[in-house]
Amino acid sequence: MDLKNIFFSNIYKGNSAFGLDISDFSIKIVKIKKRGNVFEFENYNRVSIPKGVIKEGEIIKQEILTELLKKAVKESKFGSIRTPFAVCSLPEQHAFVKVIKLPKMNKQEAREAIKWEAEANIPLSLDEVYLDWKIINDTDVLINAAPKTLVNNYLQAITLAGIEPIVFEIESNATARSLIEKGKDPVLIIDLGFSRTSFIIFAKGDVRFTSSISISNEQMIKEIAKKLDIDEKKAKQLKFEIGLKENGKIFNTLIPSINKLIKKIQDCIGFYEDSNQKEPEYCGNISKIILCGGGANLYGIKEYMFERLKIPIVLGDPWTNILDHKKKNKIPGIPFKESLAYSTALGLSIRGVL
Repeated sequence: MDLKNIFFSNIYKGNSAFGLDISDFSIKIVKIKKRGNVFEFENYNRVSIPKGVIKEGEIIKQEILTELLKKAVKESKFGSIRTPFAVCSLPEQHAFVKVIKLPKMNKQEAREAIKWEAEANIPLSLDEVYLDWKIINDTDVLINAAPKTLVNNYLQAITLAGIEPIVFEIESNATARSLIEKGKDPVLIIDLGFSRTSFIIFAKGDVRFTSSISISNEQMIKEIAKKLDIDEKKAKQLKFEIGLKENGKIFNTLIPSINKLIKKIQDCIGFYEDSNQKEPEYCGNISKIILCGGGANLYGIKEYMFERLKIPIVLGDPWTNILDHKKKNKIPGIPFKESLAYSTALGLSIRGVL
C-alpha cells in the first residue's frame, strides 16, 4: 500500500475489500458487495483477542494477533473470505483528526501550509507520523495522522496473516460512515466500546472533532460484579436487563461513571460550538446524539442522558447506508442489537466497495 496516502488514497478498484476492525479485545470482519447502487451483506466474523495481546491500541504480541487474523478470515460465518484486500482500522486513541482552516491558495502553497499547521497541532514530530489530508472546501482541510511505529506494527501483523491493506482508516471516520445519512446537521456519535468510549462530532459531511475517555463497557461490568459480589457474566446480563432503573443497586453502581460520561459530552459539545459559532459556514448546534458500540444497549441510558442533556438521543443504525429498512430484521447471523458493536467494521466495509 502507498503509505504516503495512507488514509485518503483511492483504493483498489478491482475486487472489493472487506472491513477489518481490530480493537484491544476483538477482531471484527464484515464483507459486503455492491450490485449497481445496492449494497448486499455477504459475510462477517468476530474473534476474541486474549487480554495482553493488544494494550490500549498498541500491539504487544504480534505473532498471536497474526494467527487470530488468519483464523478470522478463514473461519468467517459464511465461508472463508476469498479476497485478500482489506480496509483496516487504526485505534482512535493514538490517532489525530483535525479540521484546519487555510486562506485560498494554490495547491503547492496549500501543501506547505498544511504541513506547518499539522506540525502546530500534532504533539509529535512530522518525521514520526504518517500524515495525510483531504481538502473539504475552499478553506477547510481534514488532516489525519498516526505514529509510524504504531502503523508499521499493524501493517506487519496484518500482512503476515496474508491480508493486503489497501488503506488504513481512523475508527471515527468509519463509524460515522456507517451511522450517518447524508446531511449537514452536526451530530455527536458516542461509541461505548468494550475498553473505552469515543466521541465523534460529524458536520458538513466530515468528522470535525474526536476524543475518547477510559470509561468503558468492561469497566461498568467489573463495577457491577464487584458491588454485587457476582461473576462478570452475570454482571453483564444484569447491566443490559436492569441497567439504570431508578433506585436500584446497579443504578447506584453505574451512575458515577455515567455522570462522568455526561460531563465529557458537555465538554465536547461546548468546545465544538464555541469554536465554530463565529465561522460563516457554521451549520448550527449539535442536533442529536447517536449511541453505538456494545455499551449502547445499557438499559435506560438514552432516557437518563436525555434528562441531563435535553438533546435528542437515538440508538445508532449501522445498516443505515447498507440495507433497505425492510430487510433489517433479515440480516443473516447478526441480531440487530448486536450489530451496534459492528458499526466501525461496517463503515470500513462500505469504503471497501466504493
